Amino acid sequence: MAVKLNQRGFDNAKSRVKEKRVVLDVMDDWSEHRPLAAQENEFIEKHGFDEYGKWHLGVDDEMGENTKGRYKFPYGDFENVHRCGVIAAEVRAAQRKYTDVEVAAAHLHGMLDELM
Repeated sequence: MAVKLNQRGFDNAKSRVKEKRVVLDVMDDWSEHRPLAAQENEFIEKHGFDEYGKWHLGVDDEMGENTKGRYKFPYGDFENVHRCGVIAAEVRAAQRKYTDVEVAAAHLHGMLDELM
């Protein structure tokens, strides 16, 4: 798997944090706050894979462009950045040794903690 930082997703997250379009929750909330598969599918139908990809910090270039599997490390609910999603991405990226994704998530984590 060739997962690397999705710069568009990172830029989208930074922009939303600066606009304070965030949910300052705790790590354990992600399982409840993460969009369900049906919500993801609805978002893709309305906005396309290009917009869907902006809500992920990682991209797998080995997966097809118009597939959900291409995008890794989601961090929000298609409106707001969730602190719990950023932390989950940071932890999982560290576990899988995707350093560029881990560093980006850590940066976002710091930005969010400044808002608390």
